[in-house]
Amino acid sequence: MSATETPESKLPVRFASIRQSDLPTGRNGRHKAIVQQLLSDLEQLGVGEALKVPLSELPDSKVNIRSALNRATQQLGIEVATSSDAENLYIWKPDGAATNGQPHE
Repeated sequence: MSATETPESKLPVRFASIRQSDLPTGRNGRHKAIVQQLLSDLEQLGVGEALKVPLSELPDSKVNIRSALNRATQQLGIEVATSSDAENLYIWKPDGAATNGQPHE
């Protein structure tokens, strides 16, 4: 409380509180399942191959999926490239891209 506030000037508590130790950890966003699937599929690609993901099979817009994938790959230290056309999203590891410090084979 600042020097100019009085106990009477405070608004009543509107939101519930919890202990910080009870907060959920990690990010389980709404795109977690599709991002995990894309990352798994990427790991199984051969050199020079790309995933071809129909836009109609994405649970959200390609922009939002790309953003979620970008956040995940940055966190994991994986370099990926993407492209798209009117029907598909293409995802691949650029030549020489590293996965967790290991060269992509």
